[in-house]
Amino acid sequence: MLGVVGALVLLLVVVQFARFVRNQFQMPRGIRRVAWMEVTPTRGYEGAAWTDRYNDGTPDFLRLSDPADQAAFRRWFTLIAEYQAIRPKAEVPAEITDCASLLRYSYREALKRHDEAWFTTTGMEVAAPSGEIRAWSYPHSPLGTALFRVRPGEFEPADLEDGSFAQFADAKTLVERNAYLVSHDVRQALPGDLLFFRQFEQSSPWHSMIVTRGGPEAAVVYDTGTDHGKPGELRRVALAELLNHPQPQWRPLPGNPNFLGVYRWNILRGTP
Repeated sequence: MLGVVGALVLLLVVVQFARFVRNQFQMPRGIRRVAWMEVTPTRGYEGAAWTDRYNDGTPDFLRLSDPADQAAFRRWFTLIAEYQAIRPKAEVPAEITDCASLLRYSYREALKRHDEAWFTTTGMEVAAPSGEIRAWSYPHSPLGTALFRVRPGEFEPADLEDGSFAQFADAKTLVERNAYLVSHDVRQALPGDLLFFRQFEQSSPWHSMIVTRGGPEAAVVYDTGTDHGKPGELRRVALAELLNHPQPQWRPLPGNPNFLGVYRWNILRGTP
């Protein structure tokens, strides 16, 4: 009898100890648990910034604060976008069907680790630019694969589980929830910045372009999207040509009411 009682007491002690250990390491409510092996390069989210210093809905753990990381992102983002415009149409990823999907694809792929497997998967045959983003890599963040903010409001830890972030975001959502206005002067655009237009007379009024080069050789890349059922096409256009577009509503000029301005990704917020 004493042996049975002793065993029960021992079992109770073990259970209580297990609960104590679990509570000590329990993550805040609303924060998703992630297997340790999934987390690179920080090996954990203990130091993640569960804040939103710009109140724009983007968590600070996503922001690229290191100038070297910011530069690496811009190089990869513009390279990936521009490559899609020059590769054979049959080799363009099937997911790229309009301007927003070009942004999503280029953004996501720029945030990945660009090893040999990545080049094989993407089919990109181009010299890799110098440097990688060191802060984090997709999908190794508390957001996992849900990369884009799709609901209004400041970031809160509970957003990780309530549908505030998703893998898909249309052009309107990208400009309103994932980027911020820099200027209406296109001369202020840097490689990696975005130009947004709203063409009120079209069924899909929101349109975007990626600034891939600056200076005298400034250029943009965009996807025209479908037109009356016909597939669109990717285009690389000199900014000077765009400024003199035969249709005034496509000119990125302050006096054009259809031009919303130059935008920058929220993860670059605070950069010059």
